[in-house]
Amino acid sequence: MAQAGKGKLNYRCPSCFLRDLDIDMFYDKDKKEYFCIRCQYTGSEEDVQEKNQMARFRYRSMMKRYSMEDFEKFD
Repeated sequence: MAQAGKGKLNYRCPSCFLRDLDIDMFYDKDKKEYFCIRCQYTGSEEDVQEKNQMARFRYRSMMKRYSMEDFEKFD
């Protein structure tokens, strides 16, 4: 995907990302806000970072491998 119209960093749309869609947001220099072309989400950089932190919390243990000893036994 072309980088034209993007901000300093490529932020993911928090609304789409929580629905397992990986959509980059675009930056509007006049309004000084990021926007998603798929779901119409708009927000400041701080708002986008805060909501993306919720997605990081959701997937924090995705790469951790659990063994049977990690679970409680209900005998």
